[in-house]
Amino acid sequence: MENKIDVAADSMANRYKDIPGWGHDADPKNNPTYPMKNYTGDDHERLNWERPVQQVTDIEVLHSNERPSLSAVFGVAAPPSGLSGMLRRFAFKHSESTYSHWLPLVLADRINMIEGIVEDIGKGHIPNVFAERGWNAEWKHNQKSFITKVVVGVAITSALVLILKSRKKSRREQNQSHYSY
Repeated sequence: MENKIDVAADSMANRYKDIPGWGHDADPKNNPTYPMKNYTGDDHERLNWERPVQQVTDIEVLHSNERPSLSAVFGVAAPPSGLSGMLRRFAFKHSESTYSHWLPLVLADRINMIEGIVEDIGKGHIPNVFAERGWNAEWKHNQKSFITKVVVGVAITSALVLILKSRKKSRREQNQSHYSY
């Protein structure tokens, strides 16, 4: 079998030898992944490690239902709260290999952004949306894409407003014709 590999490598090297840099890893004897590591005999030492001291949990920490306990150390910068927190709690009831775990987390991130803006306004701070969303940098370095995004956003928003108004108008007309008897 090794002879077949050597023959295949040699024939490929001859076919592509004029391409600069091609085949520098074609020799299986020069494969950087073999041997996988230099065995020192100390591998058994890693089995006797001591678990670090558990970080104190004074707030709610969400963790995978596939783990029996919390990690020894974890981040607590943004504990779950509001609607986004409810979505996160729902997501962590499901396995990490399912859409019912990841999609609610993505949605929770978007909702959390809106909750943050509302919270800022509630505290009397008007957020600088242009700077926080990176629009100033995009305008400076990628005007075409920025203008496209703005036009598409305005078009979609206008279409939604028109659809909602037309539905409201048709309901009003339907209600008036219903009561006109």
